[in-house]
Amino acid sequence: MAKVLVIEDEEQVRDMIRQTLERAGHEVFEAGDGEEGLAVFDNRKIDLVVTDILMPKKGGLVTILELRQKNPDLKIIAMSGGGRSGKLNFLSTAKTFPGVKTFRKPFRKTEFLAAVDELLAE
Repeated sequence: MAKVLVIEDEEQVRDMIRQTLERAGHEVFEAGDGEEGLAVFDNRKIDLVVTDILMPKKGGLVTILELRQKNPDLKIIAMSGGGRSGKLNFLSTAKTFPGVKTFRKPFRKTEFLAAVDELLAE
């Protein structure tokens, strides 16, 4: 199956996503923030990235932009539990990037896996 990079600063959420993806047969790599995620991406062939939006060091939107510079066709799932700062809605912004699906946490595993399958099939 696919090689998936999960970039999430909350370890419990990252573990849940990893387990869900592994049970579906995917190989999963993990990172705790955008900087670490970009380093992992540079050292692996990744088919799909799942990234949180609000993270320390390097947030999800900047991470998505930098990943797209490295691979314009990369499939990405962006997620956030809050995703809002004042009038800015970061999750809505992430949705405007082509090939990016978004989820508000918490989400249903079945819907998440359906999005993973859909992106990987494109």
